[in-house]
This record gives sequence, structure tokens and C-alpha cells, in this order.
Amino acid sequence: MADAILVLNAGSSSVKFSLFSAGELALDLRGQIEGIFTEPHFVARDPSGSTVAEKAWPAGTKLGHGGALEHLLAFLREKLRGDRLAGVGHRIVHGGPEYTGPVRLDKGVLESLRGFVPLAPLHQPHNLAPAALLLEREPDLPQVACFDTSFHRTNPDVAQRFALPVELHDAGVRRYGFHGLSYEYIASVLPRFDRKAAAGRTVALHLGNGSSLCALASGASVASTMGFTALDGVPMGTRCGALDPGVMLFLLQERGMDAPSLERLLYEESGLLGVSGVSSDMRALLSSDDPRAALAVDLYLYRIRREMGSLAAALGGLDAIVFTAGIGENSPVIRERICRDAGWLGVAIDEAANAKGGPRISPPGAGTAAWVVPTDEEQMIARHTRRLLTGA
Repeated sequence: MADAILVLNAGSSSVKFSLFSAGELALDLRGQIEGIFTEPHFVARDPSGSTVAEKAWPAGTKLGHGGALEHLLAFLREKLRGDRLAGVGHRIVHGGPEYTGPVRLDKGVLESLRGFVPLAPLHQPHNLAPAALLLEREPDLPQVACFDTSFHRTNPDVAQRFALPVELHDAGVRRYGFHGLSYEYIASVLPRFDRKAAAGRTVALHLGNGSSLCALASGASVASTMGFTALDGVPMGTRCGALDPGVMLFLLQERGMDAPSLERLLYEESGLLGVSGVSSDMRALLSSDDPRAALAVDLYLYRIRREMGSLAAALGGLDAIVFTAGIGENSPVIRERICRDAGWLGVAIDEAANAKGGPRISPPGAGTAAWVVPTDEEQMIARHTRRLLTGA
């Protein structure tokens, strides 16, 4: 391959990567190093899913982000065999109110982005770790930051505000929205599937371990279910979704919980796992005969039904819905139930098409079309990186 673009998505215990040709942005490799502080395991796969490289370290090895990045770069140098790594694109969860699009990374931008750590303490520090390391070790390697929040900066001002004192809004306490790179990708490819929907009013449903919905008007975000943090909206695998703030006051005042225990409860112990007591995995819940599992699924679908109605109201009507991400792309049962719940919005289901995974899963005469469109956040990051580096 010729020049390449590397896409990184770093978390607290893993570094996921994808390698694209810089010209056509064709995927060449993808993989991850997981367990970077406990029992590291590296795997790289080609576009067909075949393993092309793998390595495991002994239990107790602490590579950290630095060691993981060092191994990955050494592997890529061997893989590229003299071809150039043209740049690195990073998925950064939070761009705050300032960053309305991707930006070239330098020390000044990095320091600015560290200022948003209090807004996303579980993600932002880890997202930024490889960028900081590369700035130090490979200062001539261009880097680009792509934000999950930027796509939602087109929301009208009223959609970004809480009914709190204005000084808090000005200090950054506002609705940001997340999964923006996923929704941006869906908006970019939707014209291939449905020109009317792309130019009209669409609700996209990013349903996975983290779930959210987004209202798209002519491809621009006008409202979303996530807000100040990625906790808001519909219940998720282990996250609670929308919650009356009074519940947190009660837990603090009457149950003696502190901030760390609240954080653990809301992010790690709630959602599908908390309600079911069985699993955070939708597949496990759908196959379980435990009534608590059924209740968790029912609650998930009920909240989606309510949020769809809210977003349709924000749009002033609805032309299409689009399912994407792990559950959205792979669970015909969940898609069917959501479509039937949305019958009042003109949505109908073609059972045979739904069973096959679409892409269109509504009958031709349905008033509101329903689609399954796989997302590709890494491709979106690669596009942004190439554009900022080359103008293409």
C-alpha cells in the first residue's frame, strides 16, 4: 500500500486501531490491544476478518498506553515496509463548545482538550493519552482530533440549554450530545439509500452497549437523546439513561452515597444490567427466560418509543428511521418491536427484509421508511484526517 492513515480509539484498558490507504481510504487493517494494564493481547485483522498478527503478554504485564502504542507503531513500520504513515486520526469524546469540527493536534490544542476532562472523566484522559505520547515521540507525525460532540453543534440554542442559571451554561453546563461521528457517517451515506430521507426528517438510532437517538434535518443534527454526558437518554448496557436529578439528591442525602459511588452506580451498575440482574448484553437478555431480563428489554424499548416521539416532534414530522451500531444492525427482534411501536409515526415492518438485515426493512408503501445502515466511525475519522492533511 502507499501512504496510510492510522485511526486510534483509546480507552481505559485498550487501544483500538484501523489502518486506511490515504488515497482511496480503503481499510487495510483493524485490531486492538486490550488489557493494557493487566494481561495485554494484541490482534490485527485484514478486512475479511482473518488474523494477520497476534501477540499475548503474561498476566500482570502493564504495557499502558505508551507500551501499547510502541508495539503498534513497530508492527505498522514492518507492515508498511517503507511506505509513509501520513497521519493519525484520534477519536476524542469531547470537544466542548469550542470545537465544532476536527482540528490539527498540537501542544496548545492538547492542553485545551485537557480542560474538558471534567466533562468526560471516564473517556477524555484515555482518548488523549496516545495523542500526547505521539506529540512527544513523533513530533513530525501529523495528528487530527475528531470529536463525538462536534456534529451536534448544529442543534439550535434551545436544544443545547438546561433550565439552569445562565452562568452555568456559559461555564459549559449544557447539552452536548454524543455518538456524533456515527451519526455524521450515517448522514453522509444516507443519500445512497434514501434521497428523500437524506434531504428530509430522519431519526437515527445508534443502538449498542451505549445507545442514543439523533434527529437529522437535511443531514444536520437538531436534537439528540444524550446531553451533558453520555449517561442521558435511553437505558444502555450498564448506564442508567435519563434520570430525575432528585434521585441523585436522595442517594446523596438519604443513602449516604458519595460522588465516586454514584459514578459507579450510574455508569457501571445500572441500565440493562441493573434492571435485569442478568447481563448487560442484549443477546443474553433476549435468550433468557428470567422475567427480569424481559423487564429490562421492555424498559429499553419503552424509553426508545418515548424518545422517538420527542425527536419526531423536534423535527415536525418524520420521513425515515435508520438503525445502526451493534444492536441496531444485528437484532431483528429489537428492530421489529421498535418499528411496531412506531406504527403511529407511519413506520411499518417487512418481516422478511428485516430478517435478512435490510438495508430497507419497511414495505415500499410505508409512510415512513425504515433502514438498517452499518456505521463506520473509523472511516469518518479517516476522511476528516485526510481532508485536514491534504485538502482532499
